[in-house]
Amino acid sequence: MGSSSKTTHDDFGQRMRASRWGAMLALLTILFGFGLGGLFGALEGVLKGELEARAEAVRDSVYAGDAEKQKSVVDKSWSYYQRAHLHGGAIGVVSLCSILLLASLRRPKNGLRSLIAWALGIGGLGYASFWLLAARSAVQLGSAGLAKDSLEWLAVPSAGLLLSGMGASQRWRCSNGSRPPAKAPPEPEAVPRREKGRQERGRVRFVNFS
Repeated sequence: MGSSSKTTHDDFGQRMRASRWGAMLALLTILFGFGLGGLFGALEGVLKGELEARAEAVRDSVYAGDAEKQKSVVDKSWSYYQRAHLHGGAIGVVSLCSILLLASLRRPKNGLRSLIAWALGIGGLGYASFWLLAARSAVQLGSAGLAKDSLEWLAVPSAGLLLSGMGASQRWRCSNGSRPPAKAPPEPEAVPRREKGRQERGRVRFVNFS
């Protein structure tokens, strides 16, 4: 019983080591989301003022003096800041849980397990960062749509990695759940002590008789 428990614990440790870098990135994504939330609570006015200042710097060249459009883009940028905060916290937690779930399964092999963890970690952090960068780019480009288009190189691969990692982790969860657990080899039948003693005495008598 103790040996079996120790073996299971060691196997989980090995599987978790194979996934450790993805798990660290998922934790970083969670900290990214919660860190932004803390900044919003402590420095909301400063952050909004910084966005307004960036927009004001290009008021004539980008917004052509249109104050209404400028305010609309600044408000949109602030909503993107909030999306970065929410996506970071939520996606980071889901990615980390998926990695831990994958580490608890017997399959896949550790090489593939590591790739899935990397996909979840990089995808989650990249996608959350995309919204932060889009917020800061939008006020300078004068358009939230242009800002998102300019960052497709980050958004599309990050979303692809994230969805691929989620799909793969769920695939292996279902695969391991539908596979019957491996049967332990039968233990050798124990010989009663009294019978064993008789067998040993029989051998001794046979030797003495010869």
